[in-house]
Amino acid sequence: MKQRLIEFWNSPVIDALLPVLATLAALLVGALMLLALGANPLVAYGALLDGAFGSLNSIADTLVRATPLLFVGVGICIAFRGGVTNIGGEGQLVVGALCATMVGLTFPDGPALVVVPLALLAGFLGGAVWGGIPGLLKAHFNVNEILSTVMMNQIAVQGMNFLLIGPLIDPVQLERASRIPQTARISAAFDLPRLAPTRLHLGTFLAIVMAVLVYILLWRTTLGYRIRAVGLNREAARYAGINVPRHIALSLALSGAMAGLAGAVQIFGVNFRMFTDGSATGFTGSAGFHGIVAALFGQLHPLGTIPASFFFGGLLVGANRLQRAVQVPAALIVTLNGLVVVFVVGTELWRQQRARRRVVERPSEHDEPSLTAIPPTAASLEGKA
Repeated sequence: MKQRLIEFWNSPVIDALLPVLATLAALLVGALMLLALGANPLVAYGALLDGAFGSLNSIADTLVRATPLLFVGVGICIAFRGGVTNIGGEGQLVVGALCATMVGLTFPDGPALVVVPLALLAGFLGGAVWGGIPGLLKAHFNVNEILSTVMMNQIAVQGMNFLLIGPLIDPVQLERASRIPQTARISAAFDLPRLAPTRLHLGTFLAIVMAVLVYILLWRTTLGYRIRAVGLNREAARYAGINVPRHIALSLALSGAMAGLAGAVQIFGVNFRMFTDGSATGFTGSAGFHGIVAALFGQLHPLGTIPASFFFGGLLVGANRLQRAVQVPAALIVTLNGLVVVFVVGTELWRQQRARRRVVERPSEHDEPSLTAIPPTAASLEGKA
């Protein structure tokens, strides 16, 4: 019995449950913090669940909040499978949103069936370019992609600030001399279809479709096999004839494309205009960083990222209700989200160590070779003859 319990504890089933256990541990620590502030944890977490899933509108808001996280998280999965790390989701999302906005403002009277797909494609390509630049630097000059993607975030933010107070500023703001950094609203004809009376829009279903397509790409195509081969072992992939620099750059470009598409969907499905408070967070809501956690929670698998994104979307939406219900500082909500991030990332590292240990401890089929497994030599064959 004891041996079976040990085997179960070391099995991949526990690995799959680690993110859930990490979240429960983070919520337990959060409960202790709520008690220290004089709040009832049961009331607080009840309000969180009610705010995220208590009504049709709450569920719709959760799905809408989860949509950019899912796009970014799927992109993170692509980068990880290619052996690189993308921390540039914020900047790529901003660039994708800018590109989509420009298309919408350039053709205000165009047919929606043409303009909307064109804008989504522009966001996809804009994010791909913004992710592909660090990819090329990594592939050809071995520049650390973590540093380069973080710096590209800042370049994207400053470019957004310049455009929104200059070339792309809303003409109404110029007339009123208020100069609020935002663009004009795109044509209402370009709004993504919604499920009335909620805010749920077509972009959520597009995100799910893209997650499935990325799974097919990575595990059912030759290109995906090459990306994963490069991520697993670059030297072995190079020996097998795979162009390693090309697939490193491609994995970061595709990762950025997913984030760029998230920005385009945010414009046409939620915000309907581009705006800024001087930082990326003012527009993105930190979706570029929350998407990383969603990908880790989903075991860095595109299909696993779908429920993980919806969970974190619910956590973000329900946190507002929690704050109002028990009257705790807003900083506690940020801390609670941070605890989930720390615990989930910590368990991911633990999961990798467990997987490596299982590989080392697994008995080899060739530890005790049988005599029948030894191929006959030429001398033995001649003797039998």
